[in-house]
Amino acid sequence: MKLNIKNMVCGRCIMVVDGIFKAQGIDVETVSLGEVQLPQEISPDQLSKLNSALKEKGFEVIDDKKSLLLERVKSVVIDEIHHNDHFELKVNWSHFLQEKLQTDYHHLSTLFSSVNGYTLEQYIIKQKVEKVKEYLFYDEMSLKEIAFKLGYSSVAHLSTQFKKITGLTPSKFKETLDNRNRLALDQI
Repeated sequence: MKLNIKNMVCGRCIMVVDGIFKAQGIDVETVSLGEVQLPQEISPDQLSKLNSALKEKGFEVIDDKKSLLLERVKSVVIDEIHHNDHFELKVNWSHFLQEKLQTDYHHLSTLFSSVNGYTLEQYIIKQKVEKVKEYLFYDEMSLKEIAFKLGYSSVAHLSTQFKKITGLTPSKFKETLDNRNRLALDQI
């Protein structure tokens, strides 16, 4: 049995969700971003208790197809930008998402916009800006290296998008180094 879990966006989320299942006495085969594989079905009563425990920690079981698809889109984007150690992250997002999710990109994009009120492209840009913030915060790469690593055509392009989203230039952000300017991935 597979359960899809909303708001699982990082390794710590996986650990927390795994702990919730164990605390509920539910055996788990695997836990990955947005998904828990169980060796057997669980009862409606167990599912209800599990849902309550998950909600206390900011997660929930997804049971409708549109929500499931949207969470899968978000998980794939987050995983690609934040958790894959590519030397160079040049991705044709429409092709990549269509291949990864086996769903027409136009359908994904239209559904995403209608539910979230902003485009899938804007979501991807916001995720990339959060990754830029992380790189700037830890000060391990130059802006040119960051732009290259995240697939921006130039430092100017990165800077324009960064300022549009944050209101600060990357240089100003780096000067403040205020961690409060960073967002949790599930809040984007």
